Amino acid sequence: MLRLAVPNKGALTEAAQLILKEAGYRQRKDNKELVVVDPENSCELFFLRPRDIAVYVGEGTLDGGITGRDMLYDSGAPAEEILPLGFGRSTFRFAAGPGDFTSVADLAGLRVATSYTGLLEKHLAEAGVEARVLKLDGAVETALRLGVADAVADVVETGTTLRNVGLEVFGEPIMKSEGILIKQAGAATAPALDQLIRRLQGVLVARDYVMIDYDIRAEQIDKAIAITPGMEGPTVSPLHREGWVAVRAMVPRKGHQQVMDQLWDIGARAILVTDIYAARL
Repeated sequence: MLRLAVPNKGALTEAAQLILKEAGYRQRKDNKELVVVDPENSCELFFLRPRDIAVYVGEGTLDGGITGRDMLYDSGAPAEEILPLGFGRSTFRFAAGPGDFTSVADLAGLRVATSYTGLLEKHLAEAGVEARVLKLDGAVETALRLGVADAVADVVETGTTLRNVGLEVFGEPIMKSEGILIKQAGAATAPALDQLIRRLQGVLVARDYVMIDYDIRAEQIDKAIAITPGMEGPTVSPLHREGWVAVRAMVPRKGHQQVMDQLWDIGARAILVTDIYAARL
């Protein structure tokens, strides 16, 4: 039986539950359920605090878990990333008053406030910078105004929150994070976890691609295939209308309108684009 940790609250929770739903796993009925048994998929879902999931996976008996890359590295737990999931993207960066600093080297001997002490300490050590790291739980952007720190290191999505308190980011990103699937470091991948990985990969492909169908004259098929090569070549079928063929192929969701324009320009007609629910490639 697959035993999987899922975020119980926070920004990753809704996206994690959605991708599991699309992968065919049972959902909890309300937010108070902490354990969901899914007998059809031989699976148990354990809803835990996102920051604790890496520890539970690395130190316990869970087969895997969904958490953020930043939380995995911050925990220091013996767990490893096995699949990026493409949601909850954010960047972990330094910020300070406008023009105060330009790089991590400028922080030597100063105070840096963060909610991710493990991640920040590793980054400073790799950069060869000695600085005092102060741990705060949330709202680190107020640390400068209240005289607690000289700079902060925080998760940034748009930077609006930092700008609103008079801060600006500087230096290179410390880390680019997103939701990830993890397992215990060095452990063999359980067959049930392999099945989950295949299902999640199928969902991710379905989210990134659409199916396109169209009719085109046979003499234009080479030009059409150049526009829609598909994953392993498009499906081409003769039509009852003499001299015409029907083509079906997967194309990237992003830019599919431009693909339709190009096909129309070379004479394709009856162009249809449909969603893909799941895929195995």
